Amino acid sequence: MKVFKLKRTFAAVILVGGAMTAFAQQMPPIPTDPNVRIGKLENGLTYYIRHNELPDNQADFYIAQKVGSILEEDNQRGLAHFLEHMCFNGTTHFPDNLLREYLETIGVKFGANLNAYTSVDETVYNISNVPVIRDGIVDSCLLILHDWANDLTLAPKEIDKERGVIHEEWRTRTGAMMRMYEKVFPSMYKDSKYAYRLPIGTMEVVDNFPYQALRDYYEKWYRPDQQGIVVVGDINVDSIEVKIKKLFSPIEMPANAAERKYFPVPDNDEPIIAVAKDKEQQVPIVYLFHKHDVVPNDQKNNMGYLVMNYMVSSIESMLNSRLNELTQQANPPFIEAGVQDGDYLVAKTKGAFAAFAAAKEDGIILTTETLMREIERVRQFGFTASEYARAKADYLRGLESAYNERNKQRNASYVNEYVRHFIDNEPIPGIENEYAIMNQIVPNIPVDAVNQVMKQLITEKNIVLSVFCPEKDGMKYPTEAELKAVIDKVKAEKLTAYVDKVSDEPLMKEKPHAGKVVKTEQGVFGSTILTLSNGVRVILKPTDFKADEVRMQAFSPGGTSLFNDKDVLQFALISQIASLGGLGNFNSVDLDKVLAGKMASASAMVNTYSEGLSGSCSPKDLETMLQLTYLRFTAPRMDQEAFTSFITRNKAALANQEADPMTAFSDSINVALYNRHPRALSMKADMLDKIDYNKVMEFYKNRFADASDFTFILVGNVDTKTATPLIEQYLGALPATKRNEKFRDTGMAIRKGHFENNFVKELETPKATVLMVYSGDCKYNLKNNLQMSMLGQLLNMVYLRTVREDAGGTYGVSCNGSLSKYPTEKGAFQVYFDTDPNRREEMVKLINEGIQEFIEKGPVSEDLSKVKEYMLKTYKQNQKENGYWMNILNTYYWENLDMNTGYEEAVNAISGDDLKAFAKTFFGQKNEVEVSMSSPVQK
Repeated sequence: MKVFKLKRTFAAVILVGGAMTAFAQQMPPIPTDPNVRIGKLENGLTYYIRHNELPDNQADFYIAQKVGSILEEDNQRGLAHFLEHMCFNGTTHFPDNLLREYLETIGVKFGANLNAYTSVDETVYNISNVPVIRDGIVDSCLLILHDWANDLTLAPKEIDKERGVIHEEWRTRTGAMMRMYEKVFPSMYKDSKYAYRLPIGTMEVVDNFPYQALRDYYEKWYRPDQQGIVVVGDINVDSIEVKIKKLFSPIEMPANAAERKYFPVPDNDEPIIAVAKDKEQQVPIVYLFHKHDVVPNDQKNNMGYLVMNYMVSSIESMLNSRLNELTQQANPPFIEAGVQDGDYLVAKTKGAFAAFAAAKEDGIILTTETLMREIERVRQFGFTASEYARAKADYLRGLESAYNERNKQRNASYVNEYVRHFIDNEPIPGIENEYAIMNQIVPNIPVDAVNQVMKQLITEKNIVLSVFCPEKDGMKYPTEAELKAVIDKVKAEKLTAYVDKVSDEPLMKEKPHAGKVVKTEQGVFGSTILTLSNGVRVILKPTDFKADEVRMQAFSPGGTSLFNDKDVLQFALISQIASLGGLGNFNSVDLDKVLAGKMASASAMVNTYSEGLSGSCSPKDLETMLQLTYLRFTAPRMDQEAFTSFITRNKAALANQEADPMTAFSDSINVALYNRHPRALSMKADMLDKIDYNKVMEFYKNRFADASDFTFILVGNVDTKTATPLIEQYLGALPATKRNEKFRDTGMAIRKGHFENNFVKELETPKATVLMVYSGDCKYNLKNNLQMSMLGQLLNMVYLRTVREDAGGTYGVSCNGSLSKYPTEKGAFQVYFDTDPNRREEMVKLINEGIQEFIEKGPVSEDLSKVKEYMLKTYKQNQKENGYWMNILNTYYWENLDMNTGYEEAVNAISGDDLKAFAKTFFGQKNEVEVSMSSPVQK
């Protein structure tokens, strides 16, 4: 369950003032998508219903509440979030855990399909991917929404059990940034209720509130006028509407209902400056906010609002490109940076144009100056015509893609739109209307209009600057006076306009000498196999699942396994470093520019046992993707300045990595699992200077010097007839030396036997973090892959009951296992959780008991039925996903395993005894590594 969620708003000032006033006033209202039925009951409840057939025979059921932690009083902090948890712990029609247990019998998994989040101003619950194969299921899901709205039992026993769970959620989520937010929010939200309303609340309230306090909060705020029902999926709209009216109309509005207030954030004339420190923060983070008003909900129905959203998103895109360009300098002013317009952090009632950057420890002032300067440069001089042309091309291409996919949208995309419409009155014109409207308007919006918007976003007042720093000896922290001086200094500077360096040179000046298809065969799963004259094999699987998507993967055996262990530092970051310089005649910045308006990408990677590529494109940009692929093989570009920047930025990022306790935990796991194998490298700052750029590129070129043993897989809206000439032109032209390579076993295997490393470390928030890894030999086949997956899901269910609910010992236990074929057939299974350090041994004991009981008795039959139902539902859903078929084909051709044929029969055939025997054999090999990091135990 997510604790809070940030979302986007826009500045009212840009709708009612400046150069766009007349334009905005002339714009007609935004139409509402006719494909969604919207209604309002007499009691004030709103509903949205839409028929949609992707995935078929499934639907999503949501209830959105205009209620969040902002409505709490000081002695209620945490109740909004606590109440969200209680919706899964007993309702009138689904007592105790029956709600979750029922949904799991129809393949709706808790956490994956059944979930909720609480934010400062809203709470949203979802039952997703429900197989609506009979009326009874639809009725039950609507009844659950009804109970969430009005019929929680809030039993004392369940409340007390959940106190421990939420305390553990607080423990898991409270890291350095959360602690620093709590320190600076009173300054950043001076004189506003937002200063003390993070949804997790205070543990004093969570641990001690009286039962009646939660019931009173529920009765006060969970009421029809604050609730919206959303149902989208393969359903009958008329039938659902009748059911909603019948079920929800009897819910009464409380007499003398409390006013749902929205709490303001005051403006500030002088800059608000807040500096916070934490011992577990790795790098300084600078946030620079220019606050502004938000558009009132009742003003969002004008087409001028769509136009302004477009212009603000263009500003974000163009300024982010400039900041990215600065990171490519040999001595960059920050590690990374970006801008976004939206809410002023968690405040719904105030927006902000926000810039953020990770700084070097000695570069906080420089980073702050640079962010201020680049924003001020844009405010003064605006963007160039060429920058805007690229941003506009990217926007229109994205709009076209969304329009092309208009009949291929999944339920979730519509649900999200309707939730935002209900909560914030965000427009829902539908892509057909939006495409028609924006294609008429956008080409007529000049860059001058966008530049005017930027001037109105950034004003002299309402500046907030917050800096989050590592707390460590010897570090110099900026004072408020120094940071204020930076703001004043940049405002007084005489700046010059940005110069956009552009080239009209094409991605490739000349086409390579094409190869030919020498063999065509029918492949598995409706695919076609093309063998090219240079030995390259291409698997094509055309689908109609998405209109504007083609996916590509490629692999070849070898990888870094063929390099010497002593060179591990040179190939550890090979995939990242090889891409730094760009391709052909274009550095990485110019490459982005030349690809503006296109939807095409191709990235190369060198893994342990293979090298390969992954890419995607729209059908009309297939040639561009293949050109990028050709250049990844033949023209990787070196750029010493970009490499120096990469090393400089990563050294800064890693310089204080030991401050984060998870670094020590991760390093300890590495040693525990791989017993200091030279390839089990934990990258440290002082290692980076030893990386030889030329050597890395030699290794990269070596791996891509011979394409003759490469297999390419293309899945999606690809037409074999039109694609084949392009495949011949680019993939057929790849170099081929016929090396006939195989990978080698590097000897990096998980440690055998029993090993424990349970160490103590001072932590700012008392916590124990535990990882238990079990490993062993395991035959790599369909049945064992399924059994390993089932084992993880079943033990998750066991520990949800025993460790989370009964013991209140953790927010969640994560169990998952996997099998690998190369270099030898092995399995690994891991259990991970956080807990109170005083209860670590108790929780580990529960984990061990759960595994032992599974070995002795096998799974609970009801649990196994639920897991099977979920897997079969997901399998059917996946049949219409390009990503699924890409994975299936990749597994078939790389690992020689068919994970699709006979899947349903294999799932149904697995019995409790099979799983019991599987667990006994796997865990019986007695290879267990346990690593835990704990705060000192409190006596």
